[in-house]
Amino acid sequence: MKKTKTSIFAVVTALIVLLSGCSGSNSGSNNAAPDSGTTDTASGKQDEITLYTIQSTNPNFEAWLNEAQEKSGVKIKWVAAPTDSDTRQQKISTILSSGDSSVDILEVNDEMATSFKNAGWLDPLQDTVLTSDIREQFPQGYMEDMLTSDKGDIIGVPSYSGYLGLWVDQKKLDAAGMTSIETEEDFINFMKASTKDGQFGYGGSWEKTYVFNEIATFVNLFGGDYFDWTNEGSRKAIKFMYDMANTWKVTPIDQIADKYEQMNQKFIDGKYAMVFMWGTGNDYKEANRYGMDQIHMINMPRFAKRSIFTDSWSYVLNSSSKNKEAAIKFLKYAAGEDGELSGWKNFERYPARADVASNEAVSGDVKDIYTEIQATNEIHGRPMLPQTMEFISEMGTLFQNYIQDQITLDEFCTKAQEAVEKYK
Repeated sequence: MKKTKTSIFAVVTALIVLLSGCSGSNSGSNNAAPDSGTTDTASGKQDEITLYTIQSTNPNFEAWLNEAQEKSGVKIKWVAAPTDSDTRQQKISTILSSGDSSVDILEVNDEMATSFKNAGWLDPLQDTVLTSDIREQFPQGYMEDMLTSDKGDIIGVPSYSGYLGLWVDQKKLDAAGMTSIETEEDFINFMKASTKDGQFGYGGSWEKTYVFNEIATFVNLFGGDYFDWTNEGSRKAIKFMYDMANTWKVTPIDQIADKYEQMNQKFIDGKYAMVFMWGTGNDYKEANRYGMDQIHMINMPRFAKRSIFTDSWSYVLNSSSKNKEAAIKFLKYAAGEDGELSGWKNFERYPARADVASNEAVSGDVKDIYTEIQATNEIHGRPMLPQTMEFISEMGTLFQNYIQDQITLDEFCTKAQEAVEKYK
């Protein structure tokens, strides 16, 4: 009897080992189905890449992945990027700077693109992927500001265009007796009318590495220059944010700890009447709070002018990749109509290519407001310097010190200008 049990145990153990060896999945990564991709008949090697992605937790990631493999003809393994922005940037910096070839394609944001585009870690794409006929369909100012190196090389394929738009809770707008927010005065009146009973007229993401987006947005609205803190518009913008928290008390100072996750949840819960936020409202849709009668995007108000930022996450090619032919196949797919439409369908990422955005498959109120914004606003890439995260973090720390009355407005502007000169 003992011998029989031992034999059964050995068979079961062998079966478990066999099955685990066939699973092809590791912590934080995934191997695509074995029949995806194409095979090099001369070598017998399948076209295959490893993608470092921020999208792996999206419920539609698998559908996107399967379609990308089918239409690019490339087998795609993936590795999940860290969700924390600082950790993610440090990890990707290490991969690229160390010559690590385990990852072929990476998704990088504007901060990383600005930091990496002149470092020699990324392959240029203008001759292989972003040829002139494709390139002209992408937003030219953004491509030049964010993805073009000092040598004129284009290092990334934008996966979408996303505005840092103004989102409002329509129920609170109705309660304030207002139909729109068209001017600086409207903006202030709505904040004040909506601040009561522990709720605030404005909510921000004021953690030191996130608040950059809002500071720069207000600087643009006031006609300032983020790189010139002697500019009166720049000074007005930062004073306006101080007054929101300290004079009018229409936004909470304790949000200096909040990133977008915390801000969005508070907005969804009804604590805030409006926020500046990227994208097309996925978090609000998932919470059943999205709609023209609930949370939705509106056009930017005119202060000194109407102005808005656009951003993207872009696909870049690791110069140390040993699978560049397959990687270029994937990038051509990502830059093409099919890739852009898949990003819209699966991730609700608004197509970066103008010709794809005009496709009838892209529809709805998001398209309507994006079209209105394009027609009425100055559209910019965010102002960034080569040592991007160091600059962003220092500016965020100075802002938090000013908001908490640890330094004066003049001291903030002086130190902010010093940071600009230091990181240029």
